[in-house]
Amino acid sequence: MKLNLVVIRTKEPQLLVEQYKMLGLTFDYHKHGNGPFHFASEVDGFVFEIYPFTKSMDKADGSLRLGFEVDNLHEVIDSIKDSDWKITQEIKETEWGLVAVIQDLDGRKIELKNR
Repeated sequence: MKLNLVVIRTKEPQLLVEQYKMLGLTFDYHKHGNGPFHFASEVDGFVFEIYPFTKSMDKADGSLRLGFEVDNLHEVIDSIKDSDWKITQEIKETEWGLVAVIQDLDGRKIELKNR
């Protein structure tokens, strides 16, 4: 089994896209059939999508934790220090390598691992 799709929803899709672009993702804006317009990024067969809230939603799932490998963790952390990202764990060496944890505008924690 291989994970190939993650969809997150937000009240502010454009703001969240700008935030995730800072991690190196690029997005297309499109829709499928009668579905809503949304943003999608594809890397090595993995699709990460940012959708607007459904009508019944009033807040994002802040308990979701995501993880991304990045080419140069130190550069990524330096580039987001003066942005809307919240750094909740500075870079540290773990049994999995260099790792930092940041938080997006909706409160999701994102684990960044040096590739």
